[in-house]
Amino acid sequence: MYKILFSFFWLLGLLPLRALYLVSDFCYLLAYYVFQYRRNVVKENLKLVFPEMTHSQRLKIEKKFYRFFCDVIVETVSEMHMSRAEMKSRMKFINVEEIIRQYDNGKSCMLMTAHYGNWEWASTLSVWLPEDKPLYGIYKQLANKNFDHLMCELRMRFQGKNIEKNDLARKMLELKINKQLAMFGMIADQTPMPLNANTWIKFLNIETLTTIGTEILAKKFDYPVYFAKISCIKRGYYQCEFIPISLTPKETENSEITEKYMNLLEQSIMDAPEYWLWTHNRWKYSNLKTKH
Repeated sequence: MYKILFSFFWLLGLLPLRALYLVSDFCYLLAYYVFQYRRNVVKENLKLVFPEMTHSQRLKIEKKFYRFFCDVIVETVSEMHMSRAEMKSRMKFINVEEIIRQYDNGKSCMLMTAHYGNWEWASTLSVWLPEDKPLYGIYKQLANKNFDHLMCELRMRFQGKNIEKNDLARKMLELKINKQLAMFGMIADQTPMPLNANTWIKFLNIETLTTIGTEILAKKFDYPVYFAKISCIKRGYYQCEFIPISLTPKETENSEITEKYMNLLEQSIMDAPEYWLWTHNRWKYSNLKTKH
């Protein structure tokens, strides 16, 4: 089954990106109007975050989001055959020297990003880094093993490496013992399970259950933490800026790093809400806060 899936996407990825955008436009019509993929979740999320907006204003964001969501899918497929030069022109890291400088201090870095912009292309940071100090993308294993395998292959297309989130602490310790430096990239806007390490943070004006796993590891290893702010310049072109959250994490208060990250992400979402992943049921545990 995996070979069939891989072959399909491999062949699809042979199309130039301008042709894939026609596929994206068609997928938008199917996802939004025919299958209505998670439209109720998106509508409820937008209503929670933007209660002051009119229905037509929220509907405009909703449609823009679905168009962009389909673009991310075809852009991810295009990665299978895209050259390093083209990828570097489409996904630019404008101040990458800021994080590389931490290597001179003998420090690895924790990079916090989100399901915002083309988060899959963010894994191509590896082509901007020294080969012996790569990016480790932290991920949660997908239930479908075939898709999980495919996504791991794509994320390693440009020399990136993958670490399943449950193996992260052990891998970080192993690298530290061997005096190896690296970047650790976390997509940190998922909804954690209530029993895991987490805290409640006011995010987009809603009390939100938020994981503090990155903060715990940053303090344990004393690694600088940056927010990887992704911006969409135009269709198929992005840039990422690294904004310091804490260069001395051991000196921060509890939840300080996580709150700063959430505030920076909130600013990005408020500036251009259509680029965030609204299909995710982000506030499904909010009633637990009310009970306490």
